[in-house]
Amino acid sequence: MSKLNLAQVGRVCVTVADTDRAIDFYVDTLGFEKVVDAPMGDAGRWVEVALPGTATTIALAPPPPGTDAGGSQTGICLDTSDVDADHAALKAAGIDVDEEVTRWGGPVPPMFWLRDPDGNALIIVKPST
Repeated sequence: MSKLNLAQVGRVCVTVADTDRAIDFYVDTLGFEKVVDAPMGDAGRWVEVALPGTATTIALAPPPPGTDAGGSQTGICLDTSDVDADHAALKAAGIDVDEEVTRWGGPVPPMFWLRDPDGNALIIVKPST
C-alpha cells in the first residue's frame, strides 16, 4: 500500500436529530462557534462548530438513512482549565452531566461526561500541566 496523504484530524462527526437545537447547545451552552452551515440536499444541513482558535471541528450531521440520531459515546474530549467550575456551571444550567467529577488519581486527569440533547456523550477533561 502506498503512503496516504492524511494531514490532521480535521473534524469529528456526531449525528443529531434537530440541527438548530444542536447548534444552540454547542454554540450557546458550550461556547463553540458555527463555522460551516450548508445544505445537504434532501438530507438536511451540514453544520460544523469549533472552539475559537482551533482547527478541529465537530460536524453536526443528520444520521445515515434508516438510523437514529445520537446516543453515541463520541470519544470527544474537550480540555478545560477548571473542570470543577465547568461541571458546576453546566449542572446548574440543567445540562445532562455526571453527578460528580471523576478522579482516578495518578496521571489520569479529572474529568466528567456530558450529553448533548441527542444523547451524544463528550468528556470534559482538565489535562495535566
